[in-house]
Amino acid sequence: MSGGGVQIIGLAQVNAQLAGIEADLKRATRKATAHAAHLAEAAIKQMLSTSSHPKNTPTPSAPGEPPSLISGTLRRSIKVVGPVPTGNGRWMAEVGPTAVYGRIQELGGTAGHGYELPPRPYVMPAYEALVAGGAIARAYQAAWRAALAH
Repeated sequence: MSGGGVQIIGLAQVNAQLAGIEADLKRATRKATAHAAHLAEAAIKQMLSTSSHPKNTPTPSAPGEPPSLISGTLRRSIKVVGPVPTGNGRWMAEVGPTAVYGRIQELGGTAGHGYELPPRPYVMPAYEALVAGGAIARAYQAAWRAALAH
């Protein structure tokens, strides 16, 4: 063998193909993040629809259960923000309430006049159910599979 070397033909085309796959996967990840966020929004709203009662009557939901629906304000306040890029092909979306009392319902705490409100979680249980049921994973797998098939 003489002192030549290795010559690779078509490397520019391979690099272009890989860059195209990378772009497709980034778009798919953004799409899957948006889909997962909207799945979470729907699941949270469903959690907030499990019980209801008329205004000015005692709540039927027990501590540890989602808050009961009264006016629907908390349920209507559940919003998706994003997805937004966080670098290196990663995306983030936020899902949760905009109603001022949304956090204290989820976590519990001291409300006005020293009243202690027990936790009535509805965000984390909805998210945990989506993860345990595989819905979040399936959203990403389907998006990536479609991108790679392209």
